[in-house]
Amino acid sequence: MLRCLIVDDSRRFLDAARGLLESQGMAVVGVASTGAEALRQVEELRPDVTLVDLDLGGESGFEVARRLEHDVGPPPRMILISTHDEQDYADLIAASPAVGFLPKSALSAVAIRRLLNGAADHEETGAPVSEPRDT
Repeated sequence: MLRCLIVDDSRRFLDAARGLLESQGMAVVGVASTGAEALRQVEELRPDVTLVDLDLGGESGFEVARRLEHDVGPPPRMILISTHDEQDYADLIAASPAVGFLPKSALSAVAIRRLLNGAADHEETGAPVSEPRDT
């Protein structure tokens, strides 16, 4: 079972995402609303994947992801999430330590697993790691 930590400043979203992912067979081992909480939770819980919102109120999710990469060993696999369009942040997402990006509207256990598997494929083939969009 995939163990997940969700980092978002909205209690409402945290509750909804937890319920959704747990109903789809993931274990949400913790939630955090700030970068400091995320660092503590990752260090303590060692999740398989950490979902990090791009906008954490006064904090940047990109900065939180960088701190998780450098301040926690070994760094967790991270997926950036947001209500914002991926194209608005494409360069920052690509430069981040995250394995990819998911819009909050597309969040699901299947999408997370697909992205994590895609990250492994990316290392082998150089293929993009963002969630494919329906066209």
